[in-house]
Amino acid sequence: MKFLKSVIAEMKNVTWPTKKELRKDTLVVIETSIIFGLMFFIMDSAIQALFGLILK
Repeated sequence: MKFLKSVIAEMKNVTWPTKKELRKDTLVVIETSIIFGLMFFIMDSAIQALFGLILK
C-alpha cells in the first residue's frame, strides 16, 4: 500500500508537455531518425562499393 501511495504522490509531481511541446519534440525525433537513416544508407553503400572494388 505504501508503494501505491508513493506512486500516486509522484504522479502528481509530473508535468506533462503541452501539445506544442509534444509536436516539436516529435518532429525532432522524426527528423533525427531520417538523418541517421540516410547517414547509415550512405555509409553502407560506400562500404559495399569499396568492398566490391577490392574483391573484384
